[in-house]
Amino acid sequence: MDAELEKSAMRKIYLRLLPFAFIAYSLCYVDRINATFAGLTMRGDLQMSASAYGFAVGTFYWGYFLFEVPSNIIMEKVGARRWIARIMISWGLLAGATAFATGEVSFSILRFVLGVAEAGFFPGMVLYFTYWFPAKHHARIVSGILAGFVVAVAGGAPISTALLSLDGMFGLHGWQIMFIAEAIPTVLLGFGTFFIMTDRPEQASFLTDAEKTWLSTKLAAERAAKESVRTFTLWEGMYNPTVLLLALNYFGIVTASLGMLFFIPQIIKSLGVTDNMTVGWLTMVPYICGGISLVTWGRVSDRMNERRWNLLAACCVSTIGLVIAGLTMGTWWALIGMSIAAMGFYGSKGPFWAMPPMFLTGTAAAASLAWINCIGNLGGFFGPWYVGVIKDLTGSYAGGLFGLAALGLGAAMVAAFGLRIRDVTAEAARQPIRVTQG
Repeated sequence: MDAELEKSAMRKIYLRLLPFAFIAYSLCYVDRINATFAGLTMRGDLQMSASAYGFAVGTFYWGYFLFEVPSNIIMEKVGARRWIARIMISWGLLAGATAFATGEVSFSILRFVLGVAEAGFFPGMVLYFTYWFPAKHHARIVSGILAGFVVAVAGGAPISTALLSLDGMFGLHGWQIMFIAEAIPTVLLGFGTFFIMTDRPEQASFLTDAEKTWLSTKLAAERAAKESVRTFTLWEGMYNPTVLLLALNYFGIVTASLGMLFFIPQIIKSLGVTDNMTVGWLTMVPYICGGISLVTWGRVSDRMNERRWNLLAACCVSTIGLVIAGLTMGTWWALIGMSIAAMGFYGSKGPFWAMPPMFLTGTAAAASLAWINCIGNLGGFFGPWYVGVIKDLTGSYAGGLFGLAALGLGAAMVAAFGLRIRDVTAEAARQPIRVTQG
C-alpha cells in the first residue's frame, strides 16, 4: 500500500510542479545571463572595458547577497505562491529596464537592483520542494529545476544573438531589444504563478486524501528524525560550522562557474569567430554537456543515496576542465576544456543541494538555504570581475581560468575533509510508513 501511494503521489506532484519550476528557472537564467550576450556589442556601445563589464554584471550578486535570507524567511511566513509570484514579476520588470542603461554606473545599479528583486527565488524553490518531496528525491528534483539552465543557454544563446542582430529596430540597439523581449515571458509567468502553485500538500486538490496522509506522515517522520539529533534556531543554523563549510564549497564552485560563464561568448569570439550567431550556437556546447551531467549526476546521487563523494568528484571534474581550457587557450581545445568544466559545475548541484535538508528543518532551513546560496553567489561578482581584470592585464583569458581552477580545487578539498553529514533521513526511510484507510 505504501509503495503504491508513494508512486501515485510522487507522479502527480512531479507532473504538477516540476514543469513550472523548470520553465521558471529557465526564464530566471535567461534574464540573469543575457548580459553575457549583450556584452558582445554593449561593451562597445557603452565604452566599457573587460574589467568594468565584469564588475558591472557581478553587482547583481551583491543584491542577491543582501536580500536572499530575508526573502526566504518572508516566503516561509507568507507562502511560496504569493512570494514567488512577486519575485518573478519584479525581476522581469527590472530585467527589461536594463535596456535603458547608459553607461557603466547605470548598468551596475540596474544589475544590483535586479539581484535584489530575484533574491530568494532559487533557495525558495529548494525550500518549497522540501515541503513536497521526501529526502530520497531531493537531488533529482534540484537537478530537474536546474536543468532549466540548459534551456536558458542552449535556447537563449541563439535567440539572444538573433535579437542582437535587430540593431536599429524601433531606434534601439540590438542588446536593448534583447533585454526587453526576454523580460516579457517572466512577467507573464509571474502572474500565472498564482494559478499554478499550491503552498502545501494538504491544500493540494490534485492529491487524494490517502496520498496526502501518506506524504504528510512520511515528511513528518523525516523531520522528526532530523530534529531528534538537533533542532536549530534561525541564527544557530546560519553560523553552524557545517552550514558555513557548505557555503564555502558553494562559493568556490559558483565563482569558478560564473567566472567562466560570463566570458564564454567573448572567449569563443577570441578564437576568430566573427559572426555573433555562430558564437551563440557554439556557446551551447559546454552547457548542453553541463545539462546532461546535471540530470544524470542527480539521479546517480539519489540512487546511491550518497552526496559527499559525488560532490567531490564533480568538483574535481570542474577543476580538470578549467586547467585544460587554460592550457589550450587560443585553440578549439579550450572549448572542450570548458565543456568538461561545465559538466563538473552542474553535476555538483544535485548532490550539493540535497545536503542541507539532511540536517536542517523549518525556519532554520529557510534561512540557512538562503545563507548558503547568497554567500556562494557572491562568486558571481568576484568570478567575472577577476577574469576581466586578468584579461585586461595580460591580454589573455588563460590566467583567469587557472585562478578559477584553484577555486574548484579548494571546493573539492572542503567536500573531501569538511562535509561529513549524518544522513538521518535515510535511517528514517528504513522505517515503514503505515496509512490507515478510513
